[in-house]
Amino acid sequence: MADTVMTNAKKNDVPPVQKRGIYLTVGIALLFVAVILGIFIHGMTRPQILSDADLKAKGTFLFDNPRSFKPFSLVDYNNQSFSPENLQGKWSLVFFGFTFCPDVCPTTLALLNRFYQQQQEAGMAEDLQIILVSVDPGRDTPEKLSLYVKYFNPEFLGVTGEFLDLHRFATQLNIPFSKVPGGGENYTVEHGGNVAIINPNGHYIGFFRAPLTLGKFNIGYESIRATRD
Repeated sequence: MADTVMTNAKKNDVPPVQKRGIYLTVGIALLFVAVILGIFIHGMTRPQILSDADLKAKGTFLFDNPRSFKPFSLVDYNNQSFSPENLQGKWSLVFFGFTFCPDVCPTTLALLNRFYQQQQEAGMAEDLQIILVSVDPGRDTPEKLSLYVKYFNPEFLGVTGEFLDLHRFATQLNIPFSKVPGGGENYTVEHGGNVAIINPNGHYIGFFRAPLTLGKFNIGYESIRATRD
């Protein structure tokens, strides 16, 4: 019995130099695994960057050259002046609609709210503003716009103005709109459903083409911020 214990002890008696070699090998292996895991996690969490061609295929269109705005004068839902200067210093996503819109507008604003909340969670909303521009100035007073827009998100901004001023601004963003004849006081307004993208320099750089999805906003916005910031 004693001989057996002695034999096992000798087998487990590994020289110090050999122990250091074993520890070094294990340490290198663990470091290698940690590096590979770190690269994998980084690849999973970093923004997905797409080329302009890939973005276009997914419904996000970017212009070769940013477009400056001609002067315009509108008002926000606080009755404060809204001009090209209000589009500087932040990324702006601009959607045209109206408070009596039965489907497209509330659906789009709800989608933009989900997108904005995700940007807030990621700490990326400080320099982002979502703007609804009314195409129905006859009914959309600043007060009504305020209630409507803030229902979807208190951080969203509503803008209105005189019809011709709104039309000129919409034309610069390639957004058509027109009042549908008939309907009396319950008339409707046809309008484009794209969401314009304006960079912090106040330049119109592209748009998200309808139909809109949360995935389109997320992938497009991440790619644009990474390559056009």
